[in-house]
Amino acid sequence: MSTTAAGAAARADRISAALPERELDALLITDLVNVRYLTGYTGSNGLAVVGAGDTRRFVTDFRYVTQAQEQVHGFERVIGETDLLGEVEGALPQGDVRLGYEDQHVSVRTRERLRELLPERVELVAAGGIVEDLRLVKDASEIERIRAAAILADSALTRVLQDGLVGRVEREVALALEYELRRLGAQRPSFDTIVAHAGHGALPHATPRDVPIASGSLVVIDWGAELDGYCSDCTRTFAAGEPSDHAREIYELVARAQLAGLAAVGPGVLARDADAAARDVIAAAGHGDEFGHSLGHGVGVEIHEAPRLSRTSRATLAPGNVVTVEPGVYLPGELGVRIEDLVVVTDDGHDVLNTLPKDLTVL
Repeated sequence: MSTTAAGAAARADRISAALPERELDALLITDLVNVRYLTGYTGSNGLAVVGAGDTRRFVTDFRYVTQAQEQVHGFERVIGETDLLGEVEGALPQGDVRLGYEDQHVSVRTRERLRELLPERVELVAAGGIVEDLRLVKDASEIERIRAAAILADSALTRVLQDGLVGRVEREVALALEYELRRLGAQRPSFDTIVAHAGHGALPHATPRDVPIASGSLVVIDWGAELDGYCSDCTRTFAAGEPSDHAREIYELVARAQLAGLAAVGPGVLARDADAAARDVIAAAGHGDEFGHSLGHGVGVEIHEAPRLSRTSRATLAPGNVVTVEPGVYLPGELGVRIEDLVVVTDDGHDVLNTLPKDLTVL
């Protein structure tokens, strides 16, 4: 059995083990991200049913017969009509069934149609979050894939920066970076690349513009790669030419906050305490109002997953969590600084997956 197949089988076993405490006989997985996580399937039409014991059924349509044969192992493969909801009954165990469904992903209309198609022996039970809870803790193979994505992304940016930043157009730098990600083997960027200089960098989710990067400005670059189904996420802020003393002060403040946030990440730590460790540094310097977003978020098969490192988070960090640590200070009309690392929580602390330096680099 391949590593991928073995991982899928282990995840399905963990789903089966979680069903009794939710008083379920089976779980219907329709969200394609969760289907991919459990089965390895990357097509656009598919669902899975996991039940107690060895009930493992994957359903798709005729367009994906070959793809399913290549990607899906450890599941009985069922080929049905394009509207897969009509195939759900045949994928269920016999007798009365309490069938959980992903209510956070299923529309009211879809739920009603499912109810119409299924016999009375099947009770539909809202059961969202089971797969997401499983995704919180990454196994060793998942962590290595995320690490590989992070290393690839770091290499791509290193290559792009060899051509400098001053005078280059924001959008051109973003496109060059996305090209380099793909050239090195990424399936795609894990999100829309951010390249923003000067006052535009004060927008945390800035869109690259057709504007040349001015000398003396700070440039925020936020980018990531999707590789083998897993995402990376990193942010670095660079100086395009010699920055002002004030810009350096803000950069050093964010750097101290980022190190404080990193130091706080570990097993058993409340996510909100990690957020506070970084936020307190920025607030003490009088810039608390300019750090408005959370410290970080989980990363895996999606770029934004649980747990969230925020002031209101109720999560407790555990070994296998992969999170970002990304404080920032944003001064409207003037500049923005964000420094972000991707971090895996270990048994005795944490491991930073990015390799790029964090001292202010002047290009």
